Amino acid sequence: MRILVVEDERLLADGIAEGLRLESLAVDVVYDGEAALERLGVNEYDVVVLDRDLPVVSGDQVCRALVDSGAYTRILMLTAATEVGRRVEGLALGADDYLGKPFAFAELVARVRALGRRSRPPAPPVLERGGLRLDPYRREVHRDGRYVALSRKEFAVLEELLRADGGVVSAEQLLERAWDEHIDPFTNVVRMTVMTLRRKLGEPQLVETVAGVGYRVR
Repeated sequence: MRILVVEDERLLADGIAEGLRLESLAVDVVYDGEAALERLGVNEYDVVVLDRDLPVVSGDQVCRALVDSGAYTRILMLTAATEVGRRVEGLALGADDYLGKPFAFAELVARVRALGRRSRPPAPPVLERGGLRLDPYRREVHRDGRYVALSRKEFAVLEELLRADGGVVSAEQLLERAWDEHIDPFTNVVRMTVMTLRRKLGEPQLVETVAGVGYRVR
C-alpha cells in the first residue's frame, strides 16, 4: 500500500513514516495542507494519515477536497483534541477513521491496514493463492507451510501481486505502490526484486512474467 502522511510536527511525521516503512508500506511525507493537495493531485494513495490542525491549508479543507474528488483514498484523521464533538466533526467531513494524540503506534498501523483494505476492491485479511499465504499483520509469508523470509520490498511486491488475485500488475504499478516518490522511475529495481522474490519462494515458480505487460501470481 502507498500512504501519505500529512503532519506539521516534523519529528512526529518522520517517525510515523519510518515506522510504516518498517511495515513494508510505501510512504510519502508532507508538512502542510497545501503540499498535501499537490501530492494528492499527482499520486494515488490508499490511505492519508491527516493531521487536522495544519498550516497553510487546514486538514479539514484537505479532507473535504479529497472526498469531493471521488478518490478511493481513505482518510485517517489525527488530532490532539479528544472531545467527542470534535471527533464527530472530523467524521462528518468525510474522514473514514479518527485517532487522538497521543496514540499507540501499533493501533495506528492496524487502522491504516484496515483502511487500506477498503481503498480498493475488498481483500481478505490474509491473502492466499497457489500455496502461498501472506499475512500483512504478522508480516509473514508461507509457501506450502514453509516460512519464507522476505525483505520489506519483496513482501510489498508480493502483497500487491496477491491482491491482484491472478491479474497482471505492471512494473509501473508495482513501482507506484511499493516504493515512494523518491524512487527513480527508470530504475530496474522492480525486475531485480521480482528475481530475488522468485528465488526465495522456490520451485516451481509462481510469479510469472507476462511479456510486455507485467507480473502475476499463477
